[in-house]
Amino acid sequence: MILTNLQGIATAVVRRAQRQGSVLPREVRDELTEAGLDATLWKDVVALARPALRYRQGRYHYVPVLSSRAQEEQRQQQAIGRAIRQLVRAVKKATPHERRQQGRCDFIQPVKVQTEDGREFTLLSRDISPTGIRLIGTRSLLGQKVQVSIAPSDGAEPWSFLVRILWTCAVGDDLYENGGSFLELTTRPESVRRVQLVK
Repeated sequence: MILTNLQGIATAVVRRAQRQGSVLPREVRDELTEAGLDATLWKDVVALARPALRYRQGRYHYVPVLSSRAQEEQRQQQAIGRAIRQLVRAVKKATPHERRQQGRCDFIQPVKVQTEDGREFTLLSRDISPTGIRLIGTRSLLGQKVQVSIAPSDGAEPWSFLVRILWTCAVGDDLYENGGSFLELTTRPESVRRVQLVK
């Protein structure tokens, strides 16, 4: 019975932290006292309220709990970011005078693109960042999800990504720029997988 009551208090504390941004231990004790429970149980309430609360500088700060889908999307974006950083490092090694300091990097090389209906094309990448890629080719891919395979400049196995094409513009006769956002890292080189398993 008391556990049920404490769970209710924990829910109220999380709501309060969400509203205010954080709660003090005193406010947790106040919630217990108002419910007619012993204020010394405040640490039990905080334990039940995790992982929605994080302790920092004397307060319990609200931390939104991600759904399993959101957690998977976050993991995918982190994996994509790591892969792109490795590709960018390889390009920067090959072109040491790169001056651009923004998140994107000139990345001009042929890439393989497979459309949703299974057609394959070789396009030219223009630049790349941890969130997206720009491709130049003879067709508009607007709105499509495409598989993009990028071979590192050192000749190693290619990385493959699922990319949503968000914009397209004509840049010449039968020539289009397609801007895409990375959705998922679908394959990574075996050598990288072995290194990650060893770690």
